[in-house]
Amino acid sequence: MSQLTLNLIEGSVKFNFSPEAARNLQQEIATLVESLKLAAAHGNPREGRPKPRPAMEYQHTGEVFLEVFCNPNIYPSPYAAKVLLTLRDDRIRLTSEAELTRLIEDINQYLES
Repeated sequence: MSQLTLNLIEGSVKFNFSPEAARNLQQEIATLVESLKLAAAHGNPREGRPKPRPAMEYQHTGEVFLEVFCNPNIYPSPYAAKVLLTLRDDRIRLTSEAELTRLIEDINQYLES
């Protein structure tokens, strides 16, 4: 199993993560990006309030537990979106924010290597 490095808003974190889990996360993020694009496209004030979209709540349990959460209803576009990351095991818990675009780049880079 190789290590995935996620760049956070301040700093980074590296942990063991399988390519299969990375592809699953990549699919969840693709769904989130589509939801964000739809919300941005329906931002016309004449159409009234846009329909609320479900939050992305990805969870993976392996050597460590990873949770990625994003509420697409609070960001105007995928480029402005941030995700809340929680990474923990039996000794430590890390919770931080990361930019969605940077998370996408990190996963793509991991899967290409």
